[in-house]
Amino acid sequence: MRIVGLTGGIGSGKSTIARMFRELGIPVYDSDEEAKKLMVDSPKVKSAIMDLLGAESYVDGKLNRYYVASKVFVDPDLLLSLNEIVHPAVREHFNLWVKNQESPYVIQETALIYENGVQEQYDAVILVVAPKEIRLKRVMDRDNVDSKKVQDRMDNQMDDSLKKDLAQHVITNLDLESTRRQVSDLHRVLVKAKN
Repeated sequence: MRIVGLTGGIGSGKSTIARMFRELGIPVYDSDEEAKKLMVDSPKVKSAIMDLLGAESYVDGKLNRYYVASKVFVDPDLLLSLNEIVHPAVREHFNLWVKNQESPYVIQETALIYENGVQEQYDAVILVVAPKEIRLKRVMDRDNVDSKKVQDRMDNQMDDSLKKDLAQHVITNLDLESTRRQVSDLHRVLVKAKN
């Protein structure tokens, strides 16, 4: 079974693309969602986060996402340390998940494939791109946050122009009809590809 990474900057539309692949019957592992679950459900991960960021990281057993984001998105060293806690736990969980799938390929949706230098773990990587101003607006509307907060998060991600040279497949996500066509075409290519 081929393992395909799905990545793109914040607001590029990874989740929309992932949903389209799911509609085609392809299992998609949402790394962000699984990471959120592990940060609450895994005693090992939870303990490490509290050691790193303090007891305020959790309120009533739930991750204090606003507090954690306010710390790590302005301090690259803290963000790196948090990633060093969460990413190995997600990777281990993903590997177990893959063993239970039956499909020509599976997709792992994850934002930081290139930033974390893990592209070699995939048989192919799909990069989702959209113009920066569209991405900014999408995230501001979706998360009800100001442009500064979105920009801080964008600044922690590698520029699309660098990632385009590294990705095997690029989907430009501007409108749903065009995006759905690109996903459908790529699905046919991936189903035919040999391991």
